[in-house]
Amino acid sequence: MLSKYLFDALCLADSVTTGLSATTQQSVNRLQQWLIMGGVFALLFLVIFQTVSESRRHRRQTEEEQKKAENEADRIRSNATQQAQTEADRILANAREKAELAKTHAAQEIEVMMKDAQVRAKEAVLAAKDAFEASLAERRQELARSEARLAQKEDNVDNKLTQLQERLSDLDRREAESRQKTEQLARREQELQQLANRQMEELQRIAGLTLDEAKKQLLTQLEGTLQTERAQLIRRYQEDNRQTLATEGQKIMVEAMQRYAGDCTYERTTSLVPLPNDEMKGRIIGREGRNIRTIESATGASVLIDDTPQAVVISCFDPVRREIARQTMEKLVQDGRIHPARVEEIVNKTKKEIEASIQKAGNETVEHLGITNLKPNLVGLLGRLKYRFSFGQNVLDHSIEVATIMGSIAANIGLDEQLARRTGLLHDIGKAVDHEIEGSHALIGADLLRRAGENATVVNAVAAHHEEAEKTSLYAELVQICDTISAGRPGARAETTELYLKRLEDLEKIGNSYAGVESCFAIQAGRELRVLVRPEKISETQATIMAHDLAERIEREMRYPGQIRVSVIRETRSVEYAK
Repeated sequence: MLSKYLFDALCLADSVTTGLSATTQQSVNRLQQWLIMGGVFALLFLVIFQTVSESRRHRRQTEEEQKKAENEADRIRSNATQQAQTEADRILANAREKAELAKTHAAQEIEVMMKDAQVRAKEAVLAAKDAFEASLAERRQELARSEARLAQKEDNVDNKLTQLQERLSDLDRREAESRQKTEQLARREQELQQLANRQMEELQRIAGLTLDEAKKQLLTQLEGTLQTERAQLIRRYQEDNRQTLATEGQKIMVEAMQRYAGDCTYERTTSLVPLPNDEMKGRIIGREGRNIRTIESATGASVLIDDTPQAVVISCFDPVRREIARQTMEKLVQDGRIHPARVEEIVNKTKKEIEASIQKAGNETVEHLGITNLKPNLVGLLGRLKYRFSFGQNVLDHSIEVATIMGSIAANIGLDEQLARRTGLLHDIGKAVDHEIEGSHALIGADLLRRAGENATVVNAVAAHHEEAEKTSLYAELVQICDTISAGRPGARAETTELYLKRLEDLEKIGNSYAGVESCFAIQAGRELRVLVRPEKISETQATIMAHDLAERIEREMRYPGQIRVSVIRETRSVEYAK
């Protein structure tokens, strides 16, 4: 409404100012501006007033509604309280009635249960009474039977006592008779002794020999007879044992060796590294020999550069160091960059590769043979045997072969196959460090196994497989046999000429040391010793005994692979000329 009045005033002012002077128009315009501003303020005041009035009106309405809600809530609360009180009284009354009723029923049920329990108790008492009476009757019957058996035993004891008294009387009678017979025999023996003495004196007078001379002659004849019988027994037992052992031994050995067939190896203690040309030798030596000195100091092996065309030789007693030097040399030749820094880099890299190869070889060997609970240091030593050779035979392959054959034979003769394989695998483990520790590889290996906590049977077998300790089990004998089988098979080992000739000389020396030997020959590469004896000095019986003694002496004094056949030949020739 106020805005409408303000608009009408402005329109009227516009109509009045039409035709007025400029000064008057300015005054009118200012008046219009004041009117407009006053209208705006008035309008704002009116809006604010209306807003405040509306807010108060809403507040009064809200308060009235709140009071009404509170009154209504009080009324509802009062009604609800009354209703709840009434309902609670009703529920309480019902609960009391039900409780009284349940109490009455419970009392009745308790009375019924009490009566039932009394009846059951009476029944249980009666049943227990019946069982007790039955048990008592059974015990009485058993007691009666026991009394009967006891009476019977008393009768038996009385009968036996009577028989014993009769036997004692009989023994007394027999003892008296025995004493009489003993006295008679003593008198008879005395008479016989006197008669024998008279006969002996008569025999000495007739034969012209004293008693000692007769005994000596008799013992000489008896010795010849016994020697003949001994030779016959030796021949018979040898033949029986040869047939039995040959059949069983061939069966077991063939079965064991069929399960494993190893390759022939011809490695040496030196390694040959081929070169692309002879100019590479100068690069390997280096200026003033610095390259070759670096290689030797870094690997611990000797590098031999001689007149061999397009090749250098690596020599070292430690097989692992020799292998490191060989692989290092091959890598340097292939790479072509040969100087001290590069040599040290290649050597370090090759050492890590060889160590990994050693560990891998040990783990694969243990896994292949099914060996469990082996200490890691022993597994590493087994891996080192991959680069160890004995008489040209790879020691790790030899150990695997011995373990396989030994396990097969142990299974056939009733021994522990797992323990046999373990013993065979570890028997040459001392060769992994025998170039570092003084002593034989058997005793070194036994000491290593003892420190590692290995089985005492395994330790003894390893120590005794070269007769350097006393054998305490069949496994020690078996590992020695299988070691000989593996080392003695054709192509397994390469024997040096010096050792071969020394073995032949020792064989012939042992054969010629016996009296009555005419000549002795070691033939078939030392696998047979043939002994020719003089027939006028050595009899057939003595020849058999000599062959047996020679075999025992060779076994005791010599070391050799496989077996040696001993043949003693006695030949009698009768020659006549017809004229």
